[in-house]
Amino acid sequence: MDIQTFMQGYKAAWEAREPSKFAALFHPDGKYHNTPFQIQTGHAQLTEYWKRVQLQEDVVLRFDVLASTPASGVAHWHVDYQVASEELFAIWARSTGTGLPARAPGDPLPRMVLDGVLQASFSDGLCGEAHIWWHSMPQPA
Repeated sequence: MDIQTFMQGYKAAWEAREPSKFAALFHPDGKYHNTPFQIQTGHAQLTEYWKRVQLQEDVVLRFDVLASTPASGVAHWHVDYQVASEELFAIWARSTGTGLPARAPGDPLPRMVLDGVLQASFSDGLCGEAHIWWHSMPQPA
């Protein structure tokens, strides 16, 4: 596996909203740093973390590989999706530290935009460790 192959799998797993496809990209003890301070290790934790994508709809992910070697790589990624639950919207608000934006009762849930960078290392055809740095916001009207 290289960064191009990994990102194709990452895109497929996210757009299909399938946690097991995401976990399958990693070694059994693989690590995913979804923030600098949160790490999911092993297929069980990776799958559990990735379940949050099942609260998204109409996911579109694009990426560009920025650097690639046989053992590592860096990619810029951009994703947008429709928030499909109040639970996911609350998760997003807590993760940004900004709290929930003002919404009147009955207002539709927003479409979200995320932009980030992923750095990963590979061996034996799988990812050993991936780090992401990202930011998100509601898609401007």
